[in-house]
Amino acid sequence: MVNRIIAVTGAAGMLGSRLTERLVADGHHVRGIDLRPGPGVEVVGDIRDAAAMARAMDGADALVHCASALPSYPVPEIRSIVVDGARTVLTAAARARVPRLVHISSTAVYGLPGVVPTTEEYPREPVDPYSSAKAAAEEVADKLRAEGLCVPILRPKTFVGPGRMGLFAMLFEWAEEGRNFPVLGRGDVRIQMLALADLVDAVVSVLDAPEDAANDTYNLAAAEFGTLREDFQAVLDAAGHGRRVVSLPGRPALAVLGLLERARLSPVYGRLLQKLTADSYVSIEKAQRRLGYRPLMSNRDAILGTYAWWRDQRKEPRHAAHQNGRTSRDPWKQGALAAAKVFF
Repeated sequence: MVNRIIAVTGAAGMLGSRLTERLVADGHHVRGIDLRPGPGVEVVGDIRDAAAMARAMDGADALVHCASALPSYPVPEIRSIVVDGARTVLTAAARARVPRLVHISSTAVYGLPGVVPTTEEYPREPVDPYSSAKAAAEEVADKLRAEGLCVPILRPKTFVGPGRMGLFAMLFEWAEEGRNFPVLGRGDVRIQMLALADLVDAVVSVLDAPEDAANDTYNLAAAEFGTLREDFQAVLDAAGHGRRVVSLPGRPALAVLGLLERARLSPVYGRLLQKLTADSYVSIEKAQRRLGYRPLMSNRDAILGTYAWWRDQRKEPRHAAHQNGRTSRDPWKQGALAAAKVFF
């Protein structure tokens, strides 16, 4: 394999950092780009800075655009980072004649699809600022592909692995403290996720694939997944306190959580609430057929592996700069939900 110069945006993030480690181990030179300095970050800069991105793309053999915002960011910031950032980065790479531009998108572009498993042919139907921004960023990538560039678009489900916090940190904390954990309704909805290691493998595959296979749009997710109740219960069982997943009446709980979100007393955002009440899974057949995609880990494997990592890392002091909820590596500020723990 020819060693390449690969630019990776969001190189200090959960996905970017793991991908950087893998690419370096494979013998490539990674030009990591992030606002935050850190291991693997070669260019400290904003993805919306056209001049900085032009310099970062100069001489690169490939780009993987991982940098993004979280759904919890202020709306103008989501749009600016996700859409303007993608436009700036991808345009800079195109002008620098980078041969392959891998855009990391999300299955959020489907909104709340009425068909499962959802295929790549399902229309983009965003339902909130985050999914709208992700859909608009894909339109930027589509335009460049239509102009003749090789622009793979990868749509992962929520990916889980070492470094993942957010909602999972709340589950892990409650489990560790010996508390039950609530689900909306019966918790029998099937929610597909994706192991971080399997996502990294997929990115490497699309970097190495022939252009006719790479230059397409792909769903990425676990092949094996169960219900939300089963996945959450696996964590409670691993904690060893004999606690259980408990059901909350669906509609009243949704109403209360919606009020708390609007009052900024809960981090659980609207689209996530809706996702937790209906089956949510996609077809990965196209990636399996065209890229040879073979995810090795189930939902449960990924979540339990992340829980084991969380248990180890919590013994180490965390710096205040990493407790602000700005990245998927930060635990959610639980707000009113922290007080609710006493009832579980």
